[in-house]
Amino acid sequence: MKTRTLAGLAMAALVLAGCGGRPALKPLKDQRLPAVPVGAATAPTGGELMAPSIQARPERNVELLTQSRQRSDDPFDLPPEKQPQ
Repeated sequence: MKTRTLAGLAMAALVLAGCGGRPALKPLKDQRLPAVPVGAATAPTGGELMAPSIQARPERNVELLTQSRQRSDDPFDLPPEKQPQ
């Protein structure tokens, strides 16, 4: 029982130690950053390249339904036709 507790504490310490710091993003040796986009004044930094765009992470619309009403009949809501066998 005591060894399990010590092993659990050691694993927890190892996990917590691994999530501490992150170094700045840099290109690998013999690699360059992407070219400057057309119309941009400067090349994007590593942080800007990693940040998701508005299209990738759109804002969420959490508007609640405030009024409910009966749906009218839909003339195109027909049952499927049976196929001849």
